[in-house]
Amino acid sequence: MSMFVDQARIRIEAGRGGDGAVSFHREKFVAAGGPDGGDGGKGGDVVFVADDHDSSLIAFRYQRKYIAENGQPGAAKRCTGKSAPDLVIKVPRGTVIREAKSGRVLADISDDEPVVLAKGGKGGKGNQHFATSTRQVPRFAKPGYDGEKYDLVLELKLLADVGLVGFPNVGKSTLISVVSAAKPKIANYHFTTLEPVLGVVRMDAERSFVMADIPGLIEGAAGGAGLGHDFLRHVERCRLIVHVLDCAGSEGRDPIDDFEKINLELRNFSEDLSRCPQIVAANKSDLADEEQIERLRQYIEDKGLPFFVISAAAVQGVQPLLNKVYEVLQTLPPVKRFEPEAAPMPTEEDAKRFTVTVEDGVYVVDAPFMEPIMRTVNPDDWSSLQYFERVLRSSGIIDALEQAGVQEGDTVALNGFEFDYVD
Repeated sequence: MSMFVDQARIRIEAGRGGDGAVSFHREKFVAAGGPDGGDGGKGGDVVFVADDHDSSLIAFRYQRKYIAENGQPGAAKRCTGKSAPDLVIKVPRGTVIREAKSGRVLADISDDEPVVLAKGGKGGKGNQHFATSTRQVPRFAKPGYDGEKYDLVLELKLLADVGLVGFPNVGKSTLISVVSAAKPKIANYHFTTLEPVLGVVRMDAERSFVMADIPGLIEGAAGGAGLGHDFLRHVERCRLIVHVLDCAGSEGRDPIDDFEKINLELRNFSEDLSRCPQIVAANKSDLADEEQIERLRQYIEDKGLPFFVISAAAVQGVQPLLNKVYEVLQTLPPVKRFEPEAAPMPTEEDAKRFTVTVEDGVYVVDAPFMEPIMRTVNPDDWSSLQYFERVLRSSGIIDALEQAGVQEGDTVALNGFEFDYVD
């Protein structure tokens, strides 16, 4: 039996851009061919696509890190390095992807459109770009840019039009098995349905809808009791709820009490869910007497909800219920989509944040905001180096290094670039 997994945590890393090349044109009879180092290729993107052949996130329990390839470095004769292929990750349709740290929604993989979640880094420029009238022999090129990296939480939320809810053993599995081709395991004990079951209900050649048998909720499910809490997320997208009750009270419970308890769980889990339209199916009518059915009918109809008496096991009263379900679906908005949320704008303080640590006598500075500045610095050019020093001073990095005890001649590593400290 395959294990049903509907949440997973993974890390994705797009590829780094290839480094630019340092090269000079060498050709017979050409005295000074000049620089001809090519640019690096782009790193691979990380792309997510929907896969209808998979209905569980179990694969992500075994592989948690996904890293795209790096771009190729540039070469002589102005040859640009080859760009890396994209890394394509297939997830079940209906997977919502969030950033682990902030919880914001990055994508909802519900249609056929591929979604790029981490962009590969651009390639670095080769030395052919850095020749000027005064500097005809540039002996440097630019490194490739890093790709984007994210820690993600994947959450599968089923794409069903109709969700069946109710206590365990009220007959939801039997109902979905008689109205669709779904084949849930059915037995006479609690929590038989350990994973949601999707079934396509075909009204005729043209008309159909998707129904999900959500594992039995119990009291306290929204607070994590039983299996219910794990599966409430699958009702979240449903446009319509069919609330299945055991009108015979065959397990010694009162169906009216069941009805109220399940609705309380839906309310506790999500306000939106409690407002979802409901149709009540009074199941096991072949085991109930007229008085039991009428008492329940009175109670449900007083709440203004459609009420259908059925026996899923004997396939009685099922067609009128399906007709009503289809009719109501025509009046409802499409299945809920989770829209991507914009990243918060970094504050000015965040933008200029850095750390200084000492490792084996090397003063290590981690300052992400310096990345674009360092790419413009030319180590062969005096005015460029002076500008670099001014930025280090104005950003407070030099003060922090001095507070950490740096001395003349000590090695400083800034974002991986090493130089000797000069007072």
